[in-house]
Amino acid sequence: MVKRARRRGRFARLTGQALRAPLRSFPLLPRTLLARTFLLLAGLLTASVLAWSGIYAWLERAPRAQQAAQIIISVINLTRASLVSADPQRRVELLTDLSMREGLRIYLDGDIPGFDPIPGDRSLAAIEDELRKRFDPRTRIVVSRGIQTGLFVSFSISDGEGIDDYWLMLPRNRIERPLALEVVGWGTAALLLALGGAFLIVRRVTRPLSAMKRAARAIGRGERPAPLPEHGAEELAEVAHAFNQMADDLARMEDERALILAGISHDLRTPLTRLRLDMEMAGLDPDTVRDMSADIDDMDKIIGQFLDFARMTTGEEPVEGDLASLVLEAAQAYTRHGFAVSAARLDPVPAMRFRPLAIRRCLNNLVDNALRHAGEDKPVELSCVIDGPDACIDVSDRGPGIPPEQIDRLKRPFTRLDNARTGQSGAGLGLAIVERTLRAHGGRFELLPREGGGLVARLRLPLAPPAAASRDRQGQ
Repeated sequence: MVKRARRRGRFARLTGQALRAPLRSFPLLPRTLLARTFLLLAGLLTASVLAWSGIYAWLERAPRAQQAAQIIISVINLTRASLVSADPQRRVELLTDLSMREGLRIYLDGDIPGFDPIPGDRSLAAIEDELRKRFDPRTRIVVSRGIQTGLFVSFSISDGEGIDDYWLMLPRNRIERPLALEVVGWGTAALLLALGGAFLIVRRVTRPLSAMKRAARAIGRGERPAPLPEHGAEELAEVAHAFNQMADDLARMEDERALILAGISHDLRTPLTRLRLDMEMAGLDPDTVRDMSADIDDMDKIIGQFLDFARMTTGEEPVEGDLASLVLEAAQAYTRHGFAVSAARLDPVPAMRFRPLAIRRCLNNLVDNALRHAGEDKPVELSCVIDGPDACIDVSDRGPGIPPEQIDRLKRPFTRLDNARTGQSGAGLGLAIVERTLRAHGGRFELLPREGGGLVARLRLPLAPPAAASRDRQGQ
C-alpha cells in the first residue's frame, strides 16, 4: 500500500509538471482572458479562411484546367487552319497580325530566340494532362523566362509531305486567371468583420469578470462595493449571485465582529475604572499602587486597541486634506509632551483624499511603538515625501528592529514578537490596525531596516483614489 501510494504521488507530481509545462513554454502568451480568448478565436478564424481558400483552389483546379485546355485547343486549331489555308506568300503577314492583335506567336521547334524553359507548376501540369487527353498525346507546355516570356504549347502541322513541329506562345494571363482583387477584398473584409464580432463577443463575456475583479479588490481594501448585476448568461449570473452573497456574508461578519469587540471593550472599561478608584482609596503602599496602576494602564491600552480595531469598519469617510500638515501636527503633539519626536522632512504633497482619524491613529501606534522599544531618550523622526504615484510617511527610530522573516507575521492580528517591536504588553493589534488601514486606502504598509540600525515604518498612500489608480495601471 505504501509503495502504491508513493507511485501515485510520483505520478501526480509528473502529471502536474506536464500540465504546467505548456504554460511556461509560451512566455509571450497574453495574460488576460480577453486577449487569450480573442487570440484563439482569431487563429481559428484565420485557419478556417486559409483552409477554405485551399479547398476552393483544389476544387477549382480541374474545371480551370479543362477550361484552359479548351481555350488552347481552340486557339491551336484556328491558328493551324489559318496557316494551312493561307497563301504561303501571306503567312508572314498573318503571323504578324496574330502577334499584334492577339498576342500569339508561332515558332518552329528549335528556332525560338532566348528560349529558357523552367518547370511548370501544378496548374500547368493539369492543363497539359487535359491537352494530351483531348488533343494530342505528345503535347507539351512549358514556361519561358528568357527574352521570350510566356506560355509555350507544342503542336504539329501536316502539309502532305511531312509533319512540322511548332510552338505556340500565349500570354499567361490568357490561360491563368489570377484571383480577382474583388474576391481578395471581400474575403479580407469578411475576416475583419468576423474578428471584430469575435472581439465584441469575448468582451461581453469577460466584462462581468472584470467587474467582479474590481469588486473583490474593493472588498480587500475594506470597502463595500455595489452588488454585481445578476443577469446575462446563466453561469455568469449564478457566479455573480454567489459573489454578492459572499460579500454580504463578509460584511455581516465584519459588522458582528466589530460590535462584539466594541461591546466587550466598553464593558471592560467600567470595572477597570472602578478597580482604579478602589485601589486609590484602599490605602495601599505607593509601590503596590504604582505596580497595580501600570497593570491597569496596560489593560486599558489593550482595550483601546480592540476599540481601534473595531472602529476601522465603521463610519469615517475619506476627505480631501493635507497629509504633510497631519504629519507635522502629530510630531508637534508628541514634542509638547516632552518626547523626542521631530518632523525631519516634509515635502509639499498635493491635496488628496484619506481618512484623517485613521491615519492619525496609525501614526500614534507607530510612534508609541518606536518610543517604547527604541527608548524615550532616542529620537524618532517623521517624514512625508512623494515617491512616484504615492505619498510616503516614514516613522524612523534607532530601536532593535525586526527580523525580516518575522515582518509578514507581525502584520497579522493578535500576533506579537517578544522582546522586539510588540513588547510584552498589548494584544498584538497595533501593526494589524496599520496594515488594514493602509489596505483600505489602497496603499501598502512596509517595515524596512534603517541604515545605521533601527527600523523605518512606511505608510505608502496613493495620490489618486484607489479606483482611479487601478484604471491608470490597467491603461498602462
